[in-house]
Order: sequence, then structure tokens, then C-alpha cells
Amino acid sequence: MKLAFILDPLDQLKAYKDSSIAMMRAAARRGHQVYAIQREALIWEGGAVSARALALTPLDSDHPWYAPGAEEVLPLTAFDAVLMRQDPPFDFEYITATWLLERAQQAGARVFNFPRAIRDHSEKIAITEFPQFIPPTRVARAADEVNAFIDQHQDCILKPLDGMGGSQIFRVRADDPNRNVIIETLTAGETRSIMVQGYLPAISGGDKRVLIIGGQVIPYALARIPKAGETRGNLAAGGRGVAMPLTPGERMIAEYLAPILWARGLLIVGLDVIGDRLTEINVTSPTCMVEITAQTGFDVPGAVIDALETSASTNAHP
Repeated sequence: MKLAFILDPLDQLKAYKDSSIAMMRAAARRGHQVYAIQREALIWEGGAVSARALALTPLDSDHPWYAPGAEEVLPLTAFDAVLMRQDPPFDFEYITATWLLERAQQAGARVFNFPRAIRDHSEKIAITEFPQFIPPTRVARAADEVNAFIDQHQDCILKPLDGMGGSQIFRVRADDPNRNVIIETLTAGETRSIMVQGYLPAISGGDKRVLIIGGQVIPYALARIPKAGETRGNLAAGGRGVAMPLTPGERMIAEYLAPILWARGLLIVGLDVIGDRLTEINVTSPTCMVEITAQTGFDVPGAVIDALETSASTNAHP
């Protein structure tokens, strides 16, 4: 197969832990050709979406992590699959990319995750579709509404709707002297909606990343355990990643969501679960594959390639 990955700048990727690079290495080991595309290179003209694509050979070393090949402009329909793997921010340019990729899909390109599904699934607000699994949650931008929720639940987590990696996440107690300025800052003076959730003490055992690949639940989660003095378990915020088998509660949530999300064209999904509560549904560029594989021996990147090979051979689409 010819697989194209839409990525962040190649020299900025951390090869030792990057899930996209792990997938590219897994594909190359099976004899597939991989290509890298930069999002800004996407072009629509005359009914076709094309991009400048760099053929590359992934290496086992991390510096450098690839050997470059030929670079050429190709229609996205020239590839057996195109994987959108660029990190947020989910800004207007990101949305524009999903529109262009949707046009490519309309012309016959196989794009994962489905562009419309990426666009329709806010990684924070998507959980509101499944209220039976989530902690007490309110989405609002009026300070009075946020304050009322904090007064009710006493100990809360406040976060923006467009952040990643644990950025701008605050734990706010009812008696916090800074609570008003935190609300003012996060809502930009009541002009931006935020999410407020009841604090989950189970975070001490880790913010679990549960992966779903092609509608199949990976049997291990990565518990991202906060460092001392931290509320956030995100690896980008200094959390420690420990792979462990899914708990019955985690598996129940994942098995419920897996067929629903796969039917929408979400090939790779990362659920965030604290205790037995769902806190996020990540669909842009879910990660943690390298850590789970290294600690358990379960080949998560290989599972992605399995799903792509199966769907290509059967011409099956969710």
C-alpha cells in the first residue's frame, strides 16, 4: 500500500515517542511505502485535492529518523489511505484542511479519521453525547454559571475547549482566592465557553488513555500519573506513563463507544478516562501507542496497519 501521513513539520517530531512515526515504521516493516505531507501543502483545483508528498524510509534510529526519497505533487486519490495526524490547535486552518480532505474523500480518497468526523467531534464537548459515562460537567461562559457549579461541587477542574497536553487546566476549590480571575482569564471576560467538571480524586491513580483502533478496543491503557504537586496527568505536563490492563469500567465504556465511533469513520480514537468516568474523546492525533507497545509488547501501531490492510483488501468503509 501507499500510505500518506499529514504531519507536523518532520524536524519537530519526537521520534522516540511519536505515534505517527511508530505507525510509519510499522507500515514500512510490512513493505508499504509511506509519504509525509504538510497540511499547508493541500491544494484543490479542478475537482481534485493534491499535495506535495515526500516519500521516505523510516529508520530505526531517532536522529535522523527517516531517509528522504523523491518529492512530488500527487492527488490524494493516488494513495491507498491518507491519515490526518496533525496536532491541534483546532483553528480555522485546521477546519479548512478538513473541508479539503472531505472533497478528496468525495473524489475517492480514503482519509482517516474521516474529515467530517474530526470536525464534528470536539475533543472536549464530544463527551456530552454520552452523559451516562461522564463526571458532573457544565459548559458555559457566564461567570455566574461557572461560579454556581463550583459552589455546588466545591472542588472542580476548569479547562478551555480547545487546549491540548494539559495546557490551561486549573483545579479550583470553592475557597480559592484566585477563582474569579481564573474564570475571567479562561473565559476571556465571558466571551469564550469553557468546561467545568467535578474533581475526580481517582486522578491520583492516573488519567488513563484508552485506545480504540478500527472499532477494536486495545486491551491496555496508559495511566498518565501526575507528578508530585500536580493535578494534571498529561505526559506533556510531566506525568509518568504506566501501561496497565483495562479495568472492567474502562472496557465497558470503550466497548460501548467503539462501534459508534468506528461507524463514523474514526479509525484511531483515544479516550481519556479517570476512574470510571469519561473526560475526553480524542480524534485529531491520539497518541500513547509507543509507551503501551514498549511496556506490554502489544503492537498498537501494528493494529492500525492491520485495520488499514483489512479495510483496503475488503474495500470496507465504516
